[in-house]
Amino acid sequence: MKSLTIRKLGSNLLGALAVTATVALAGSASANDVKPYQGIPADQAEGISSPEYIMSVVQGAAPTAIWAALEHGESVECLECIPKVAPLLYDGNSRTREIAAWWLRRRIFGVFGPGEVYSETVKTLQTSTNASQRAYAASALGEFLITSGVAPVSTALLSDKDAGVRAAAASALGRLNDEGTDGALAKAFSDSDSTVRVAAFQAAGKINYFTDVASAVAVTGDKDALVRRVGIELLDAMDANDAADAVLKVAQTDSDPEVRLVACHALGTFHDPSMASALLAISQNDTNLQVQDQARIANIIVTR
Repeated sequence: MKSLTIRKLGSNLLGALAVTATVALAGSASANDVKPYQGIPADQAEGISSPEYIMSVVQGAAPTAIWAALEHGESVECLECIPKVAPLLYDGNSRTREIAAWWLRRRIFGVFGPGEVYSETVKTLQTSTNASQRAYAASALGEFLITSGVAPVSTALLSDKDAGVRAAAASALGRLNDEGTDGALAKAFSDSDSTVRVAAFQAAGKINYFTDVASAVAVTGDKDALVRRVGIELLDAMDANDAADAVLKVAQTDSDPEVRLVACHALGTFHDPSMASALLAISQNDTNLQVQDQARIANIIVTR
């Protein structure tokens, strides 16, 4: 048994209160065991997962039980738990994989270092014959938030034969806030698979310093409407007014109304007065009412 005592923190607190909560570490602490504040109903208090509870619940329990056990065990150091949690990086449930990586990256020992979980994840990405396993490994490297993962993820993005792995690698770079080795993410804008191109544009939008407008502008000629849309959304987020002419052409001629809509929004963001007359024409002539409205709003913005 452990006794945790919360003592008086300052004279401005009301009275010299001392609240003692006892946490049982032999199992998952119950709601009745943990009382950080008086007056909270017992069924609303959260317990701290013990090592024993974590090891038991990660093996075949319902996903929600696993999530709760790991979240409530964030600060629990347990070397024996690590080999039990590590396989969850390859679980069929994406939320389970994410939380497992989140829990593992908080460990002081047993995850990072030669032969440990992190290096084994890199090895899986590089050598596994199972595409799903490689994709999950790429995602895990993104969730570990370690810059050393940029190189193997970049290599997978540019060279893996499976589109699902390449897409996962692109998303991982976005999570790592890195454009990849030798501009791997921008190179993926022209990947042969549209799902990879979409993932690459979306990932680039999450990177604080992504500035490769020239590569992104190529999206305006992509044959896939979804790719064009997310690519123009990236240009919008970048405030890439150098791309205004290319985006205007999309706003005027693209066959997909959603693409024309985001193009008009981007033109408003660019705040280029030379676009005013064209936006006015779109607001009067486009066949889609939402596009007309967006063009009208953009026209007001650029003429201010």
